[in-house]
Amino acid sequence: MALTRMGIAAALFIALLGTTAPAAAGPADALLSPHAGKVVLVDFWASWCVPCRRSFPWMNAMHERYASDGLVIVAVNVDNDPDAARAFLAEVPARFGVHYDTDHSLARAFEVVAMPSSFLIGRDGRVVDSHLGFKVLQQDDYEAAIRAALDEE
Repeated sequence: MALTRMGIAAALFIALLGTTAPAAAGPADALLSPHAGKVVLVDFWASWCVPCRRSFPWMNAMHERYASDGLVIVAVNVDNDPDAARAFLAEVPARFGVHYDTDHSLARAFEVVAMPSSFLIGRDGRVVDSHLGFKVLQQDDYEAAIRAALDEE
């Protein structure tokens, strides 16, 4: 059976679960190290990504609801043109941190192959959940994963 690109990506995501975040000793160390001991949602996005337009309002709500419990959201933009990202943010504002990955070093470290790609990193620095895309009907599942990670010591 041949694996599609999305199938390979899903297999990579599953393989990352329970492992130390790729950023532990690489280009994303500066991204995650200030948030040690917190639950971090790293979300890779691009201005041309239609599902990203739906995920940003949800991430704003998660930030508002759980930031005081230790959730940090970092949206990592992979556009080659930062102006395209800024235009997106003017239409769909972010009330959480935004990082620009114009050289794609973070996307390579996390082996990102789809937009958006989200990695939930527990307080211990391990990837506890991840998903490709953003499906409105799965928002409750995404939030449940965040709550479970926040409840872990």
